[in-house]
Amino acid sequence: MASPDDPQGAETPSGETAHTTPSYEENLSYGENWSTSGVSASERAAQSGFTSSNVITEPIAPPVSSAGGGGKPPDPPDPPDGEDDGEEGMARMSFLEHLEELRKRLLLAIGGIGVAFFLCLFFSDELWAVVFAPAGAALRHLGVVPPTLKLINPMDSFQIMWMKLPILAAVFISSPWMLYQVWAFIAPGLYKRERRWAVPFVVSSAGLFIVGGFFAYFVAFRYGLEFLLGLGIGKGVDPSVNITEYYDLFVDVMLGVGIIFEIPVLLFLLTLIRVASPAFLVRHSRYAILIIVILAAVITPTGDVFNLALFATPMIILFYIGIFASYILVLSREKKKFPWGTFFKWFLFVLVVLMVIGWIVARWNGYHFVARWPIFVR
Repeated sequence: MASPDDPQGAETPSGETAHTTPSYEENLSYGENWSTSGVSASERAAQSGFTSSNVITEPIAPPVSSAGGGGKPPDPPDPPDGEDDGEEGMARMSFLEHLEELRKRLLLAIGGIGVAFFLCLFFSDELWAVVFAPAGAALRHLGVVPPTLKLINPMDSFQIMWMKLPILAAVFISSPWMLYQVWAFIAPGLYKRERRWAVPFVVSSAGLFIVGGFFAYFVAFRYGLEFLLGLGIGKGVDPSVNITEYYDLFVDVMLGVGIIFEIPVLLFLLTLIRVASPAFLVRHSRYAILIIVILAAVITPTGDVFNLALFATPMIILFYIGIFASYILVLSREKKKFPWGTFFKWFLFVLVVLMVIGWIVARWNGYHFVARWPIFVR
């Protein structure tokens, strides 16, 4: 019969001795008892039942020094350049600090408009000549000579030429500065790698706004005005226009089309802050086109189909340009490259085919080029 203190075996009901392997705690207690004896480590292991198969080896932690920095674990390595660690670099502001930042950016944007306004006052006559040009061209094409606008209120000339028109020109001139303030307001909430889009954002958004103004001036407003004034010719209607109504229509079209041309920038920003994705935009494009047509009907100064199509078509094209820009951004995030070579080859091919088809259709209907505006006439 085994001794109660013998860890090597215990008597079973049949009278046989069953050998059991001592537990880790038992071995630890034996090790404490033998720590002061002169038994070697191998002998202690043999006597306690340790073998190479049941020995649990654990690394022994080095002692921690209480003085100095010897016990302090080393700092984690810094992330490589160009990468962000979580939300590192993102500004954290309270609600009141956000309001204060918004107030600051609004004041700076208004200040930029004010500086541009005083500069535009020195060129008020030249600016009015530019504004009057579409009306003059439309009235001359309709046979109204000399082309003039009606003045009903004596204060209209002063208010339009010296107040409203310089403000409109100041908005377009200071648009890069205003858009930079918009970017400066939202940039603290972006990652470092996303702040690199500051210059492309300001340049593209300001450029699209100005391009939209040119499109409105040379295409949408000019041809739309001539079409509308020509509806009453030969029906006992005198195509005379009030100066105030003409200027209001001019401002609505210029600013409306300029804002519409910001659609690609808006879609790019939504993708940048992960509110939308190219797949989501493509999947819901039919709803976007419906909204664009409704928006064009609201912005269009008249309810005719001609002006509606003149506004809606560029908006739909810009919508798909915005999807393309968002797709390029997603590829950049995934460290992938866009096949620009193949893209430009197909783009030029399609462009040439469309130009050839357009030229054939134009020649078939009697259109030709002339050395004056609008250059391509019938």
